[in-house]
Amino acid sequence: MKAVNAQVTRGLPVGSRIQTCDNSGAKIIEIFSVFKCNTTKGRQQSAGVGDLCMASVKRGKQEMMKTVVFAVIVRQKRPYTRPDGMTVVFEDNSAVILKDEKGNPKGTIFKGPIAKEAVERWPGIAKVARIVA
Repeated sequence: MKAVNAQVTRGLPVGSRIQTCDNSGAKIIEIFSVFKCNTTKGRQQSAGVGDLCMASVKRGKQEMMKTVVFAVIVRQKRPYTRPDGMTVVFEDNSAVILKDEKGNPKGTIFKGPIAKEAVERWPGIAKVARIVA
């Protein structure tokens, strides 16, 4: 996992329910923990584009339901700024389910664009991604 160049505003707090954009079997997941997100006392953790989080599957295939999975956020509605000054906004919030912490995706097809920040940080996702925005 590499560092991200952009100043990604974290737009998905703990408890957010987001869609997945892969064919892993999960449809909607709920974030309950974000890795490497240090906050002050009393403040909730939040996830942004390219962040690794742990989530529970709320809707999807029967064998995936109520399981804990690793996920990487690949799109968020909240705008964030890239180093060249460009502001990026996506239409929806979306994540990709991983097999393990190392970044190997469980699905083989991703629907929709994947943020450049997530592709730079996770090489396993970069191999499968078709549209990088």
